[in-house]
Amino acid sequence: MTTDCSLLKSELELQRQEEIYQQLLLKTMEKMQTENPESKVILPQPGMCVKTVTEPGKQKVFVNICQSSSVPAPGDLSREELVELLQSDDPSGYRLPMSLGEPHVEMDNKSEGCTVYDVVINQEFFQKCQKDTLFQQFVILVSFEGLENKYNLELSRDWKVLKNRKFLGSVSEQNIRTKSRPIIQEMQPQESSTALAKRPEFTLLVEPLAGDPEYLIAEIKLPGVAASRSLVLDIGEDRLVLNARPSLFHLDIFHPFFVNQEDSVALYNTSNQVLTVTMPVVS
Repeated sequence: MTTDCSLLKSELELQRQEEIYQQLLLKTMEKMQTENPESKVILPQPGMCVKTVTEPGKQKVFVNICQSSSVPAPGDLSREELVELLQSDDPSGYRLPMSLGEPHVEMDNKSEGCTVYDVVINQEFFQKCQKDTLFQQFVILVSFEGLENKYNLELSRDWKVLKNRKFLGSVSEQNIRTKSRPIIQEMQPQESSTALAKRPEFTLLVEPLAGDPEYLIAEIKLPGVAASRSLVLDIGEDRLVLNARPSLFHLDIFHPFFVNQEDSVALYNTSNQVLTVTMPVVS
């Protein structure tokens, strides 16, 4: 039996390159964490207050949609483009940056207890929504979907914007993340890059299967991806974004759990070409 030395050398070279890449990636992430704070505290400005109820319990809920220049502005979007987006099969292709605050209990004008959520969007985009009811309805819809995904609830779409109230309760500070945005921006340097990329097959699992989940596990199939150095992964509080370069795969999903980003672990198996992301569930 003979051994092909050229294949052995090639495999060793790939392994060496992979080790160098992982070392460079670790140094880069450490530098980013030192130079850039992970979050900052902002005090949003009141905007508009939306009244709705939970489904099916019909519990009263108010959503304060606030404004702040510290929240990144979304991409340019005309009214015609918004109409086309809402009529498309995948309206989730447009991302509206927002900060979703924790629920708090307040008293309404009837002195009855109710649940209130604070949502903060970019100040300029909020002003645009005030001038066009279609944009206003779009922001309310996206806010509701974000709250539903994050807090595992269902809100009625039969809402009402209060005319004489911009905020229910008192304006409180919010802690917004500043760490993940540059990575997401790097993933999409060109609009054509994401358009050409395919959405990979994936499965979301929880452990344990019974009782409160401790881990959320994502298994993502990436046929054709030879090594982990081709992958750029960003794990948000309730969002997972993955890009496989060059423009092979693109995945951007929200999940119904709040996870610990710092303790999450990703492992790419080059044999079956499956990326496994294990994320500890914190709420």
